[in-house]
Amino acid sequence: MIISSSETAQERDYPPSQVRFLTVGDREFILVGTAHVSRESAELVRRVIEQERPDCVCVELDAQRYQALTQKQRWESLDIKQVIRDKQLSTLMVNLLLSAYQKKLGLKLGVMPGTELLEATKAADACGIPIALCDRDVRVTLRRAWRSTPIWKKTLLLSALITSVFDDKQVTEEEIGNMLEGDVLSELMKELGDAMPTLKRVLIDERDLYLTQKMRDAEGKRIVAVVGAGHLEGIVAALGDDESVDLEPINEIPPVSPVWKWVGWGVPAAIIGAIAYIGISKGPEAAGENAIYWILANGIPCAIGATLALAHPLTVVVAFIAAPITSLTPVIGAAYVTAFVQAWLRPPVVKEFQTVGEDAGVLGRWWQNKLLRVFLAFLLPGLGSMLGSVVGGIEIFRNLFA
Repeated sequence: MIISSSETAQERDYPPSQVRFLTVGDREFILVGTAHVSRESAELVRRVIEQERPDCVCVELDAQRYQALTQKQRWESLDIKQVIRDKQLSTLMVNLLLSAYQKKLGLKLGVMPGTELLEATKAADACGIPIALCDRDVRVTLRRAWRSTPIWKKTLLLSALITSVFDDKQVTEEEIGNMLEGDVLSELMKELGDAMPTLKRVLIDERDLYLTQKMRDAEGKRIVAVVGAGHLEGIVAALGDDESVDLEPINEIPPVSPVWKWVGWGVPAAIIGAIAYIGISKGPEAAGENAIYWILANGIPCAIGATLALAHPLTVVVAFIAAPITSLTPVIGAAYVTAFVQAWLRPPVVKEFQTVGEDAGVLGRWWQNKLLRVFLAFLLPGLGSMLGSVVGGIEIFRNLFA
């Protein structure tokens, strides 16, 4: 049984659309819905914690994001080459783009993203109140979102994300305040659910359940939870359900579909088989010509991509050599090879790690910042290699049936 009281928020001069008082059994949960780039949200969070003096403060942070907010020198310990070896560069890049977008908004408003969450931890610490980090690991969230999104919508998602980073539209504190209103947020959540239901499920619905269960697990009878305003309605609904949430299913990274494994090995096997059959049916010379065509069709676009990234000359050479080989195996792609070589030859310095959030929002700086150039050396050669594989494969099969 859950009892909600909007009058309590009004009595204590809190905006009712942003602060919810909920009684669940013998416990009280005070939910504070915030915008991650709002100065007013940061001030509201501190005021609620100082006035309510709860037994515990729950915040919408995981350990990684908490460290990112509190440890200013965190980039010094990042080994970019190890990230590439672990095939986590794409996850890091998406995380960076999301952070860059929020940071760009924050610079316009004079407040850094996550300030209200950090303010919550500071206020709790000053009051001697325990803190609970209640969000799911951001890496799990991103990888679950990526794996669950259909391939054609992944392109739309990346396009929208990249466009938002370079968008110069001015956003005011008043506009963000309007978005915190419940009816506006409900409409936005509905639109996201209609456009990308799997994405909403992973980014919003699953995290609503995760945050709710972590709030239930927090010690104390009186809990203040600081969460993004978009999670308020979902958490209220989840708290009303007496059953606990099994977090294990929504904390796992789904495996790659067996279909993609068959495609990953099947396409290279088909290419090699086609060249071999051409050699048997039309002679070694024809097979050699098709093999050379495959090498050039893959190597040239990949090398052009590395060149457009202004990668090191040796990276360009490696791109040309690696693309025809890596295109015949799903174990590793040319993009990871070129990114690793670029990071090895031109490693980013600490200052470039520290300014990457600002640099990512300015197109020209992608070629100036060495970390961003590693991303370019991943993206552009990878696109070139994919294009080359399509062109080369079509030509080889055309010759096979000619």
